[in-house]
Amino acid sequence: MSHDHGAANRTRLLVALAITATIFVVELVGAAIAGSLALLADAGHLLSDLVGLGIALVATAVAARPATDRQTFGFQRAEVFGALANGLILAGVAIAIAIESVRRLLEAQPAAVGGLPVLLVAAVGLVASVVSLLVLRGGAHGSINVRGAYLEVLGDLFGSVAALIAGAVILTTGFGRADAIASLVIAAFIAPRGIVLLRDVFRVLSESVPRGTSVTEIRDHILATQGVAGVHDVHVWSITTGAPVFSAHVVVANEVFESARTARLLDALQSCLADHFDVAHSTFQLEPEEHAAGEHPHHD
Repeated sequence: MSHDHGAANRTRLLVALAITATIFVVELVGAAIAGSLALLADAGHLLSDLVGLGIALVATAVAARPATDRQTFGFQRAEVFGALANGLILAGVAIAIAIESVRRLLEAQPAAVGGLPVLLVAAVGLVASVVSLLVLRGGAHGSINVRGAYLEVLGDLFGSVAALIAGAVILTTGFGRADAIASLVIAAFIAPRGIVLLRDVFRVLSESVPRGTSVTEIRDHILATQGVAGVHDVHVWSITTGAPVFSAHVVVANEVFESARTARLLDALQSCLADHFDVAHSTFQLEPEEHAAGEHPHHD
């Protein structure tokens, strides 16, 4: 992650954090006034967002630190651990909301809920969520942490819509259980986002091939480079989202070594990875054909 991108992401997270903190207080007060579980559930989700955004902000700042002799890839993976915490928080909030929603739905006499306060507070939350999404959207594809924050705010938006509908139903029909149903809907929106984020974290931590990257296609590009006779021990993984890393053993025709064209070949291979596959960090071990033939068994 470049310094500029890191600073921009921190600014996005700070703005989203300020908006979320404000709406959290508004929804908490609104939930107390209206006796609304839907607003309380959305406030609980916002609280998890506040914790998650705080973690993301710290992780993004840590990730911007330069590499050291002990952390040779730098601290970019701090973003992944921050996203892991976010995913776990989202899953926990979804479970807690679902349990309380079911409990209220099973009550013989549900508590009275004020429809108008729910409607007004949910409308304010909806507008705030849209603003936060616009702020975070620019960094959601390049940072797993910003993406986690984006997904959380997206859940807030759907939560506000659900609470808005519940408030309208209660106000017009007096059906109080709409509040608990809306809370259950909010939990259903939150859970998948936590699962998606945890899946992405697992992909990075397990050093799986980044999504959208084809090892076969990379191998074909390398083999098509003039002077390359073969390629093996191909590995592609990510330090964090948007930071793929590549390494491979490349068998080179003897005439490339004899004519001292290895530097030119390395430039061509690295340019190929950077231009076609957006891999900025690539490592190639160039081997003469006779060395490759006597090497220990290797991966394709």
